[in-house]
Amino acid sequence: MNTFHLEIVTPTRILDEGQVSYVRCPGLDGSFGIMAHHTNAIISLGIGEIKVTHQGKDTFLATSGGFADVKENKVQLLVETAERSEEIQTNRAESSANRAKDRLHAREKEIDPMRAEASLLRALNRVKVANR
Repeated sequence: MNTFHLEIVTPTRILDEGQVSYVRCPGLDGSFGIMAHHTNAIISLGIGEIKVTHQGKDTFLATSGGFADVKENKVQLLVETAERSEEIQTNRAESSANRAKDRLHAREKEIDPMRAEASLLRALNRVKVANR
């Protein structure tokens, strides 16, 4: 069978996805896909959407970055956060995006613009994934 074991590890929980046929991750230089028998690799992940295909059905998760560890037909995603699309509260994600936009537009001296932009990207990603 052309499947591999997928485990998603965050600081607060472990999501054992079991045997899957495909996973697409947000790499720092663009998205990349992993299928069974992928070569061993450690790949940096950025903010984005994780797509998991299990028995022909796709599920989506939002992540804020981390690493993918691929070895011996097993993939571990070691990420800061991972939220399934159905777990995301769209109204909270939209509120976070609006707050981040307000901080960026205010250009207050005590606001770190890079941090505010990263916050905006995370919130917009969560909104996108929630609407899957």
